[in-house]
Amino acid sequence: MIVIRLIRESFVFAMHELVVNKTRTVLTLLGITIGIFSIISIYTIFDSMERNIRKGIESLGDNVLFIQKWPWAMGGDYPWWKYFQRPEPTLDDLREIQKRSMTADAAAFFIGTSRTVKYLGNSIENANIIAVSHDYSRVMPFDLSDGRYFTPVESQAGRPVAIIGSEIATNLFQGLDPIGRKIKIFGRNIEVIGLMKKEGEDFFGNTSDDQIIIPIQFARSELNIRDMGTTILVRGKPNVSNEEMKDELTGILRSVHKLKPRAEDDFAINETDIITKGFDQLFGVIAVVGLIISIFSLLVGGFGIANIMFVSVRERINIIGIQKSLGAKRYFILLQFLFESVFLALIGGLIGLLLVLILTFAGESLFDMELMLTMRNIIIGVVVSSMIGLLSGIIPAYMASRLDPVEAIRSNS
Repeated sequence: MIVIRLIRESFVFAMHELVVNKTRTVLTLLGITIGIFSIISIYTIFDSMERNIRKGIESLGDNVLFIQKWPWAMGGDYPWWKYFQRPEPTLDDLREIQKRSMTADAAAFFIGTSRTVKYLGNSIENANIIAVSHDYSRVMPFDLSDGRYFTPVESQAGRPVAIIGSEIATNLFQGLDPIGRKIKIFGRNIEVIGLMKKEGEDFFGNTSDDQIIIPIQFARSELNIRDMGTTILVRGKPNVSNEEMKDELTGILRSVHKLKPRAEDDFAINETDIITKGFDQLFGVIAVVGLIISIFSLLVGGFGIANIMFVSVRERINIIGIQKSLGAKRYFILLQFLFESVFLALIGGLIGLLLVLILTFAGESLFDMELMLTMRNIIIGVVVSSMIGLLSGIIPAYMASRLDPVEAIRSNS
């Protein structure tokens, strides 16, 4: 019962400070509000960015390896001259991987280019053209809203067929059903046989909505793919680690390329984990900088709370003396002021959390960015506010508890 009474009285005194000394209290709590807003907004933005980045990376597939000429790298020295003379991956490499690999579930060849695409009087310049081998849909699955995927015959024979994204369909056909209609690319008529489901952009700005997918054998008749950046995509079987698959693919490719035992690889096997680690390091540095700035804001807020509590003790010396003369224990006075300090800090923290919540709605509506204030971040905000209030109120509360009742009653403060 005494604890409930303490909490109730402390809450009443905290509210009294807000009502009677509005300007002083608001200015004091501003430091806590800014500090909590800074910390939680940083965590919220970073958590949202990390979630969106991981979502974009997961769309590539965490068990998909990318065989390319150039290795991926995040920061540091990049010896490009070392990789410049390497050959691009070829369809022969793909065939050998499909024939020899025991860890791969599927493998596909991939190149990208851009061309003008036309349908009657409508055209799209620099449209994103993707040329793929038949198993592309098994390595990088996508959903169709209408139509179908290439048949094995269409892929192998290089038939002039295409699967288009929703944005391409909207701009070219303007409401017409695209299935069965013919678009013009490379000066050739190509039949649209499939329409991909609208997906929107991921964090990196990638989307299938602006893509046109065609068979690689058809692209070979129109393009010199040896001069283009080619990629072989390999998806591993269930329960096969990327390291196992990478070791096997390395052995296969070194054998195909007839490399001597001591010769360096003339290919790169990339995986999405490289991107994830690079962003983790970047966000780690930014988070530390943001945390340091936020800590300074919280220190200012903490000093403000301490100042308000010193003033509160001075203004209530007579009341403290009367309470102690009526038998109030030191711990009662101590806890009374500590609770009051915590309540004041919590009010500032809750205002900061409210501002972060407003920020999340504004971010989604104005910047088309998915932000979410998680329960974990709310708990962090509440706990940090409480700790700041507790630490800021310890000295004033201790001084109040040590006051002599006779001298306190005599005081004219």
